[in-house]
Amino acid sequence: MTKGDVSVTPGLAAPDYTKLKSYLLTAIARELEAANPPPDQRRAVISKTLAESYAQTRLQLSDSIREKLFQDIRDDILGYGPIQPFLDDPEITEVMVNGPKKVYVEKQGLLTKTNIVFDDNEHVQRIIDRIILPLGRRVDADSPMVDARLPDGSRVNAIIPPVAIDGPSITIRKFSKDKLSISHLIEYGSITAAMAEFLRACVIGRLNILVSGGTGSGKTTLLNVLSSFIPEEERIVTIEDAAELRLQQDHVVRLETKVANVENRGTVSVRDLVRNSLRMRPDRIVVGEVRGGEALDMLQAMNTGHDGSLTTIHANSPRDAISRLETLVLMAGMDLPLKIVRQQVSSAIDVIIQQSRLRDGTRKVVAITEVAGMEGDVVVLSDIFKFEQTSIDGKGKVLGQLKPTGIRPLFGPRLEVEGFKLSAEIFGASAADILAANRQRR
Repeated sequence: MTKGDVSVTPGLAAPDYTKLKSYLLTAIARELEAANPPPDQRRAVISKTLAESYAQTRLQLSDSIREKLFQDIRDDILGYGPIQPFLDDPEITEVMVNGPKKVYVEKQGLLTKTNIVFDDNEHVQRIIDRIILPLGRRVDADSPMVDARLPDGSRVNAIIPPVAIDGPSITIRKFSKDKLSISHLIEYGSITAAMAEFLRACVIGRLNILVSGGTGSGKTTLLNVLSSFIPEEERIVTIEDAAELRLQQDHVVRLETKVANVENRGTVSVRDLVRNSLRMRPDRIVVGEVRGGEALDMLQAMNTGHDGSLTTIHANSPRDAISRLETLVLMAGMDLPLKIVRQQVSSAIDVIIQQSRLRDGTRKVVAITEVAGMEGDVVVLSDIFKFEQTSIDGKGKVLGQLKPTGIRPLFGPRLEVEGFKLSAEIFGASAADILAANRQRR
Protein backbone atom coordinates (compact mmCIF):
# COMPACT_ATOMS: atom_id res chain seq x y z
CA MET A 1 0.00 0.00 0.00
CA THR A 2 1.27 3.47 -0.88
CA LYS A 3 1.67 5.96 1.92
CA GLY A 4 -1.34 8.28 2.06
CA ASP A 5 -3.69 5.92 0.19
CA VAL A 6 -6.16 5.35 3.06
CA SER A 7 -9.34 5.19 0.98
CA VAL A 8 -8.69 1.52 0.23
CA THR A 9 -7.58 0.48 3.73
CA PRO A 10 -9.35 -2.82 4.49
CA GLY A 11 -11.71 -2.44 7.45
CA LEU A 12 -10.85 1.22 8.06
CA ALA A 13 -12.51 3.95 5.98
CA ALA A 14 -10.73 7.23 5.43
CA PRO A 15 -12.91 9.23 7.91
CA ASP A 16 -12.28 6.60 10.62
CA TYR A 17 -8.55 6.66 9.91
CA THR A 18 -8.55 10.46 10.26
CA LYS A 19 -10.50 10.30 13.55
CA LEU A 20 -8.16 7.66 14.99
CA LYS A 21 -5.12 9.65 13.93
CA SER A 22 -6.57 12.84 15.47
CA TYR A 23 -7.31 11.00 18.75
CA LEU A 24 -3.75 9.68 19.02
CA LEU A 25 -2.24 13.07 18.10
CA THR A 26 -4.31 14.73 20.84
CA ALA A 27 -3.17 12.15 23.40
CA ILE A 28 0.49 12.69 22.46
CA ALA A 29 0.09 16.48 22.55
CA ARG A 30 -1.34 16.28 26.10
CA GLU A 31 1.52 14.06 27.27
CA LEU A 32 4.18 16.31 25.70
CA GLU A 33 2.62 19.37 27.34
CA ALA A 34 2.49 17.65 30.74
CA ALA A 35 5.92 15.99 30.64
CA ASN A 36 7.75 18.71 28.67
CA PRO A 37 10.63 16.33 27.85
CA PRO A 38 14.03 17.66 26.73
CA PRO A 39 14.62 17.52 22.96
CA ASP A 40 16.78 14.41 23.12
CA GLN A 41 13.99 12.48 24.91
CA ARG A 42 11.07 13.81 22.87
CA ARG A 43 11.06 10.99 20.30
CA ALA A 44 11.09 8.30 23.01
CA VAL A 45 8.17 9.93 24.86
CA ILE A 46 6.20 10.16 21.62
CA SER A 47 6.80 6.51 20.76
CA LYS A 48 5.84 5.33 24.28
CA THR A 49 2.67 7.47 24.42
CA LEU A 50 1.68 6.44 20.90
CA ALA A 51 1.95 2.73 21.72
CA GLU A 52 0.04 3.09 25.01
CA SER A 53 -2.73 5.25 23.51
CA TYR A 54 -3.18 2.86 20.59
CA ALA A 55 -3.39 -0.12 22.96
CA GLN A 56 -6.19 1.65 24.88
CA THR A 57 -8.31 1.78 21.70
CA ARG A 58 -8.27 -2.07 21.59
CA LEU A 59 -8.25 -1.94 17.80
CA GLN A 60 -6.71 -4.88 15.96
CA LEU A 61 -5.34 -3.27 12.79
CA SER A 62 -3.01 -5.21 10.52
CA ASP A 63 0.70 -4.69 11.06
CA SER A 64 1.04 -2.74 7.79
CA ILE A 65 -1.86 -0.37 8.58
CA ARG A 66 -0.70 0.15 12.16
CA GLU A 67 2.85 0.93 11.07
CA LYS A 68 1.56 3.35 8.44
CA LEU A 69 -0.61 5.07 11.05
CA PHE A 70 2.30 5.35 13.49
CA GLN A 71 4.60 6.68 10.78
CA ASP A 72 2.03 9.30 9.71
CA ILE A 73 1.75 10.46 13.32
CA ARG A 74 5.53 10.58 13.81
CA ASP A 75 5.84 12.58 10.58
CA ASP A 76 3.17 15.01 11.77
CA ILE A 77 4.85 15.61 15.14
CA LEU A 78 8.54 15.27 14.33
CA GLY A 79 8.57 16.07 10.60
CA TYR A 80 6.39 17.78 8.05
CA GLY A 81 3.46 15.40 7.80
CA PRO A 82 2.57 13.55 4.59
CA ILE A 83 5.27 15.31 2.58
CA GLN A 84 8.12 14.21 4.87
CA PRO A 85 9.03 11.17 2.68
CA PHE A 86 9.46 13.52 -0.30
CA LEU A 87 11.80 15.74 1.72
CA ASP A 88 13.81 12.63 2.60
CA ASP A 89 14.03 11.48 -1.04
CA PRO A 90 17.25 12.91 -2.57
CA GLU A 91 15.91 12.52 -6.13
CA ILE A 92 12.96 14.87 -5.53
CA THR A 93 13.91 18.51 -6.07
CA GLU A 94 10.61 20.30 -5.41
CA VAL A 95 7.41 19.60 -3.47
CA MET A 96 4.17 21.46 -4.24
CA VAL A 97 1.00 21.25 -2.13
CA ASN A 98 -2.03 22.75 -3.91
CA GLY A 99 -4.53 22.30 -1.09
CA PRO A 100 -5.07 19.11 0.92
CA LYS A 101 -5.86 16.75 -1.96
CA LYS A 102 -3.31 17.75 -4.61
CA VAL A 103 0.39 17.18 -3.96
CA TYR A 104 2.93 17.32 -6.79
CA VAL A 105 6.66 16.67 -6.86
CA GLU A 106 9.43 17.40 -9.34
CA LYS A 107 11.77 14.51 -10.04
CA GLN A 108 14.46 14.58 -12.73
CA GLY A 109 12.96 17.82 -14.04
CA LEU A 110 9.43 16.41 -14.52
CA LEU A 111 6.31 17.22 -12.48
CA THR A 112 4.22 14.32 -11.18
CA LYS A 113 1.00 14.25 -9.18
CA THR A 114 1.30 11.97 -6.14
CA ASN A 115 -1.38 10.01 -4.29
CA ILE A 116 -0.43 11.70 -1.01
CA VAL A 117 -3.27 13.64 0.65
CA PHE A 118 -3.68 15.73 3.79
CA ASP A 119 -6.67 15.23 6.07
CA ASP A 120 -8.10 18.69 5.40
CA ASN A 121 -7.16 22.38 5.15
CA GLU A 122 -6.44 22.51 8.88
CA HIS A 123 -3.92 19.69 8.47
CA VAL A 124 -2.04 21.66 5.79
CA GLN A 125 -2.18 24.76 8.02
CA ARG A 126 -0.65 22.79 10.93
CA ILE A 127 2.26 21.72 8.75
CA ILE A 128 2.78 25.32 7.57
CA ASP A 129 2.86 26.46 11.21
CA ARG A 130 5.28 23.65 12.05
CA ILE A 131 7.59 24.86 9.27
CA ILE A 132 7.55 28.59 9.96
CA LEU A 133 7.00 29.06 13.71
CA PRO A 134 10.49 27.78 14.72
CA LEU A 135 11.91 30.23 12.19
CA GLY A 136 10.22 33.23 13.80
CA ARG A 137 7.83 33.74 10.88
CA ARG A 138 4.05 33.96 10.95
CA VAL A 139 1.18 33.57 8.52
CA ASP A 140 -2.43 34.57 9.11
CA ALA A 141 -5.37 36.29 7.39
CA ASP A 142 -3.66 39.67 7.71
CA SER A 143 -0.33 38.35 6.43
CA PRO A 144 -1.30 35.35 4.24
CA MET A 145 2.06 34.81 2.48
CA VAL A 146 5.42 33.84 3.89
CA ASP A 147 8.89 32.91 2.63
CA ALA A 148 11.14 30.88 4.86
CA ARG A 149 14.17 28.59 4.86
CA LEU A 150 14.30 25.15 6.46
CA PRO A 151 17.28 24.23 8.66
CA ASP A 152 18.75 22.23 5.77
CA GLY A 153 18.61 25.29 3.49
CA SER A 154 15.50 24.32 1.51
CA ARG A 155 13.38 27.28 0.43
CA VAL A 156 9.70 27.40 1.47
CA ASN A 157 6.81 29.55 0.29
CA ALA A 158 3.41 29.21 1.97
CA ILE A 159 0.18 31.01 1.16
CA ILE A 160 -3.20 30.59 2.86
CA PRO A 161 -6.84 31.71 2.40
CA PRO A 162 -8.31 34.16 1.65
CA VAL A 163 -5.54 34.66 -0.92
CA ALA A 164 -5.23 30.93 -1.73
CA ILE A 165 -8.75 30.10 -2.90
CA ASP A 166 -8.51 26.29 -2.91
CA GLY A 167 -6.86 25.95 0.49
CA PRO A 168 -3.40 26.50 1.98
CA SER A 169 -0.53 26.00 -0.47
CA ILE A 170 3.10 25.03 0.19
CA THR A 171 6.00 25.12 -2.26
CA ILE A 172 9.35 23.73 -1.14
CA ARG A 173 12.46 24.08 -3.30
CA LYS A 174 14.77 21.48 -1.81
CA PHE A 175 18.35 22.30 -1.03
CA SER A 176 20.69 19.86 -2.72
CA LYS A 177 23.15 18.25 -0.33
CA ASP A 178 25.54 17.53 -3.20
CA LYS A 179 27.81 20.36 -4.27
CA LEU A 180 27.78 20.47 -8.05
CA SER A 181 30.96 21.41 -9.87
CA ILE A 182 31.53 22.55 -13.44
CA SER A 183 32.55 18.97 -14.32
CA HIS A 184 29.09 17.79 -13.21
CA LEU A 185 27.41 20.32 -15.52
CA ILE A 186 29.61 19.14 -18.42
CA GLU A 187 28.75 15.53 -17.60
CA TYR A 188 25.01 16.31 -17.52
CA GLY A 189 25.23 18.07 -20.89
CA SER A 190 24.23 21.43 -19.40
CA ILE A 191 27.39 23.04 -20.74
CA THR A 192 30.37 22.12 -22.92
CA ALA A 193 34.02 22.00 -21.87
CA ALA A 194 34.77 24.97 -24.16
CA MET A 195 31.98 27.04 -22.59
CA ALA A 196 33.21 26.08 -19.13
CA GLU A 197 36.76 27.22 -19.95
CA PHE A 198 35.40 30.49 -21.32
CA LEU A 199 33.25 31.16 -18.22
CA ARG A 200 36.12 30.34 -15.89
CA ALA A 201 38.22 32.96 -17.68
CA CYS A 202 35.34 35.47 -17.42
CA VAL A 203 34.98 35.00 -13.66
CA ILE A 204 38.69 35.07 -12.84
CA GLY A 205 39.09 37.96 -15.32
CA ARG A 206 36.60 39.98 -13.20
CA LEU A 207 33.86 40.41 -15.79
CA ASN A 208 30.41 41.32 -14.47
CA ILE A 209 28.08 38.39 -15.17
CA LEU A 210 24.29 38.21 -15.20
CA VAL A 211 22.69 34.74 -15.10
CA SER A 212 19.23 34.87 -16.68
CA GLY A 213 16.52 32.22 -16.67
CA GLY A 214 13.00 31.21 -15.71
CA THR A 215 11.77 29.74 -12.44
CA GLY A 216 13.42 26.41 -11.69
CA SER A 217 15.83 26.68 -14.61
CA GLY A 218 18.93 26.24 -12.43
CA LYS A 219 20.13 29.84 -12.07
CA THR A 220 21.21 29.49 -8.45
CA THR A 221 23.00 26.21 -9.16
CA LEU A 222 24.92 27.85 -11.99
CA LEU A 223 25.70 30.88 -9.83
CA ASN A 224 27.14 28.53 -7.21
CA VAL A 225 29.35 26.88 -9.81
CA LEU A 226 30.54 30.20 -11.25
CA SER A 227 31.32 31.48 -7.75
CA SER A 228 33.66 28.53 -7.23
CA PHE A 229 36.02 30.10 -9.80
CA ILE A 230 36.58 33.22 -7.65
CA PRO A 231 40.15 33.15 -6.30
CA GLU A 232 40.51 32.04 -2.70
CA GLU A 233 42.30 35.22 -1.59
CA GLU A 234 39.42 37.56 -2.51
CA ARG A 235 36.81 38.85 -0.05
CA ILE A 236 33.30 37.89 -1.18
CA VAL A 237 29.98 39.29 0.08
CA THR A 238 26.85 37.32 -0.83
CA ILE A 239 23.37 38.83 -0.62
CA GLU A 240 20.20 36.73 -0.80
CA ASP A 241 16.52 36.69 0.14
CA ALA A 242 16.94 33.16 1.47
CA ALA A 243 20.53 31.94 1.74
CA GLU A 244 21.11 29.18 -0.83
CA LEU A 245 24.61 29.87 -2.11
CA ARG A 246 27.34 27.60 -0.76
CA LEU A 247 30.67 29.14 -1.64
CA GLN A 248 33.75 27.03 -1.10
CA GLN A 249 36.09 29.94 -0.34
CA ASP A 250 37.06 30.83 3.21
CA HIS A 251 36.73 34.63 3.10
CA VAL A 252 32.95 34.91 2.57
CA VAL A 253 30.43 37.16 4.33
CA ARG A 254 26.86 35.87 3.87
CA LEU A 255 24.00 38.37 4.19
CA GLU A 256 20.29 37.55 4.18
CA THR A 257 17.21 39.77 4.12
CA LYS A 258 14.94 40.17 7.15
CA VAL A 259 11.15 40.47 7.12
CA ALA A 260 9.23 42.92 9.28
CA ASN A 261 8.25 41.99 12.82
CA VAL A 262 4.67 41.93 14.13
CA GLU A 263 4.79 45.72 14.42
CA ASN A 264 5.75 45.92 10.72
CA ARG A 265 9.20 47.23 11.59
CA GLY A 266 12.73 45.99 11.15
CA THR A 267 12.65 45.06 7.46
CA VAL A 268 16.06 44.65 5.81
CA SER A 269 15.77 44.41 2.03
CA VAL A 270 18.18 43.24 -0.66
CA ARG A 271 18.67 46.89 -1.57
CA ASP A 272 19.67 47.74 2.01
CA LEU A 273 22.18 44.89 1.97
CA VAL A 274 23.64 45.87 -1.42
CA ARG A 275 24.20 49.40 -0.18
CA ASN A 276 25.72 48.17 3.06
CA SER A 277 28.00 45.71 1.24
CA LEU A 278 29.77 48.61 -0.46
CA ARG A 279 31.05 49.66 2.98
CA MET A 280 32.42 46.18 3.68
CA ARG A 281 35.42 46.36 1.33
CA PRO A 282 34.26 43.53 -0.95
CA ASP A 283 36.39 42.24 -3.80
CA ARG A 284 33.29 40.55 -5.18
CA ILE A 285 29.57 41.09 -4.63
CA VAL A 286 27.32 38.12 -5.38
CA VAL A 287 23.58 38.86 -5.32
CA GLY A 288 21.33 35.80 -5.38
CA GLU A 289 18.72 37.57 -7.49
CA VAL A 290 17.85 41.15 -8.44
CA ARG A 291 14.12 41.73 -8.43
CA GLY A 292 13.66 45.35 -7.40
CA GLY A 293 15.31 48.74 -6.97
CA GLU A 294 18.55 47.10 -5.81
CA ALA A 295 19.31 46.65 -9.52
CA LEU A 296 20.33 50.33 -9.69
CA ASP A 297 22.67 50.01 -6.71
CA MET A 298 24.14 46.83 -8.19
CA LEU A 299 24.81 48.52 -11.56
CA GLN A 300 26.37 51.53 -9.86
CA ALA A 301 28.64 49.23 -7.87
CA MET A 302 29.67 47.45 -11.06
CA ASN A 303 30.37 50.78 -12.73
CA THR A 304 32.45 52.15 -9.84
CA GLY A 305 35.17 49.61 -9.39
CA HIS A 306 33.41 46.49 -8.09
CA ASP A 307 34.28 44.36 -11.11
CA GLY A 308 33.64 40.65 -11.13
CA SER A 309 30.17 40.89 -9.56
CA LEU A 310 27.66 38.09 -10.16
CA THR A 311 23.86 38.02 -9.96
CA THR A 312 20.76 36.38 -11.43
CA ILE A 313 17.53 37.68 -12.93
CA HIS A 314 14.21 36.19 -14.07
CA ALA A 315 14.04 36.46 -17.87
CA ASN A 316 13.52 34.16 -20.86
CA SER A 317 16.29 35.47 -23.14
CA PRO A 318 19.34 37.76 -22.97
CA ARG A 319 17.34 40.54 -24.63
CA ASP A 320 14.51 40.08 -22.11
CA ALA A 321 17.11 40.18 -19.32
CA ILE A 322 18.26 43.63 -20.48
CA SER A 323 14.64 44.86 -20.66
CA ARG A 324 13.84 43.51 -17.22
CA LEU A 325 16.99 45.04 -15.76
CA GLU A 326 15.96 48.41 -17.20
CA THR A 327 12.53 48.03 -15.59
CA LEU A 328 14.03 47.14 -12.20
CA VAL A 329 16.35 50.16 -12.32
CA LEU A 330 13.34 52.41 -12.95
CA MET A 331 11.66 50.82 -9.91
CA ALA A 332 14.41 52.35 -7.74
CA GLY A 333 12.47 55.62 -7.79
CA MET A 334 15.11 57.65 -9.62
CA ASP A 335 13.71 59.72 -12.47
CA LEU A 336 16.30 58.64 -15.04
CA PRO A 337 15.88 58.88 -18.83
CA LEU A 338 15.70 55.44 -20.46
CA LYS A 339 18.83 56.12 -22.52
CA ILE A 340 20.83 56.82 -19.36
CA VAL A 341 19.53 53.60 -17.81
CA ARG A 342 20.58 51.64 -20.89
CA GLN A 343 24.02 53.23 -20.81
CA GLN A 344 24.33 52.16 -17.16
CA VAL A 345 23.32 48.60 -18.08
CA SER A 346 25.56 48.32 -21.12
CA SER A 347 28.63 49.64 -19.32
CA ALA A 348 28.07 47.51 -16.19
CA ILE A 349 27.14 44.07 -17.55
CA ASP A 350 29.73 42.20 -19.62
CA VAL A 351 28.20 38.75 -20.05
CA ILE A 352 24.67 37.31 -19.90
CA ILE A 353 24.34 33.55 -19.41
CA GLN A 354 20.90 32.27 -20.38
CA GLN A 355 19.83 29.17 -18.44
CA SER A 356 16.69 27.24 -19.44
CA ARG A 357 14.72 24.20 -18.40
CA LEU A 358 13.76 22.44 -21.62
CA ARG A 359 10.47 20.67 -22.18
CA ASP A 360 12.01 17.27 -21.32
CA GLY A 361 13.04 18.60 -17.89
CA THR A 362 16.75 18.98 -18.64
CA ARG A 363 18.50 22.21 -17.74
CA LYS A 364 20.98 23.80 -20.12
CA VAL A 365 22.92 26.96 -20.71
CA VAL A 366 21.26 27.89 -24.01
CA ALA A 367 23.25 31.07 -24.66
CA ILE A 368 26.33 32.96 -23.52
CA THR A 369 26.00 36.51 -24.76
CA GLU A 370 28.31 39.52 -24.70
CA VAL A 371 26.89 42.95 -23.91
CA ALA A 372 28.80 44.83 -26.58
CA GLY A 373 27.90 48.44 -25.76
CA MET A 374 25.37 50.82 -27.28
CA GLU A 375 24.40 51.55 -30.85
CA GLY A 376 22.21 54.62 -30.79
CA ASP A 377 19.59 53.95 -28.11
CA VAL A 378 19.89 50.17 -28.31
CA VAL A 379 22.03 47.85 -26.18
CA VAL A 380 24.04 45.63 -28.56
CA LEU A 381 24.15 41.90 -27.78
CA SER A 382 26.39 39.30 -29.44
CA ASP A 383 25.91 35.56 -28.89
CA ILE A 384 29.24 33.83 -28.24
CA PHE A 385 27.73 30.35 -27.64
CA LYS A 386 24.24 29.11 -28.42
CA PHE A 387 22.14 25.95 -28.13
CA GLU A 388 20.60 24.86 -31.41
CA GLN A 389 17.71 22.44 -31.02
CA THR A 390 17.44 19.95 -33.87
CA SER A 391 14.56 17.65 -32.93
CA ILE A 392 12.72 15.71 -30.23
CA ASP A 393 13.12 11.95 -30.11
CA GLY A 394 10.40 9.37 -29.53
CA LYS A 395 10.84 9.55 -25.76
CA GLY A 396 10.33 13.32 -25.71
CA LYS A 397 14.02 14.11 -25.20
CA VAL A 398 15.17 17.39 -26.71
CA LEU A 399 18.04 16.89 -29.14
CA GLY A 400 20.43 19.64 -30.13
CA GLN A 401 23.94 20.98 -29.87
CA LEU A 402 25.72 23.60 -27.79
CA LYS A 403 28.23 25.30 -30.03
CA PRO A 404 30.13 28.56 -30.56
CA THR A 405 28.78 31.10 -33.01
CA GLY A 406 32.22 32.01 -34.38
CA ILE A 407 32.11 35.51 -32.86
CA ARG A 408 35.00 36.45 -30.58
CA PRO A 409 34.07 38.79 -27.70
CA LEU A 410 35.26 42.39 -27.64
CA PHE A 411 36.47 41.92 -24.07
CA GLY A 412 39.05 39.35 -25.25
CA PRO A 413 41.98 41.76 -24.59
CA ARG A 414 40.79 42.22 -20.98
CA LEU A 415 41.03 38.48 -20.46
CA GLU A 416 44.48 38.39 -22.04
CA VAL A 417 45.68 41.04 -19.57
CA GLU A 418 44.52 38.68 -16.80
CA GLY A 419 46.59 35.90 -18.35
CA PHE A 420 43.89 34.09 -20.37
CA LYS A 421 44.84 33.49 -24.00
CA LEU A 422 41.76 31.61 -25.16
CA SER A 423 42.34 29.51 -28.25
CA ALA A 424 40.50 30.25 -31.48
CA GLU A 425 38.96 26.75 -31.42
CA ILE A 426 36.89 27.72 -28.34
CA PHE A 427 35.03 30.26 -30.46
CA GLY A 428 34.46 27.87 -33.35
CA ALA A 429 37.34 28.68 -35.65
CA SER A 430 38.33 25.76 -37.89
CA ALA A 431 41.90 24.61 -38.50
CA ALA A 432 41.76 26.26 -41.96
CA ASP A 433 40.66 29.57 -40.39
CA ILE A 434 43.52 29.43 -37.88
CA LEU A 435 46.13 28.71 -40.60
CA ALA A 436 44.76 31.55 -42.74
CA ALA A 437 44.94 33.95 -39.80
CA ASN A 438 48.53 32.91 -39.07
CA ARG A 439 49.50 33.51 -42.73
CA GLN A 440 47.97 36.99 -42.59
CA ARG A 441 49.97 37.83 -39.43
CA ARG A 442 53.20 36.78 -41.19
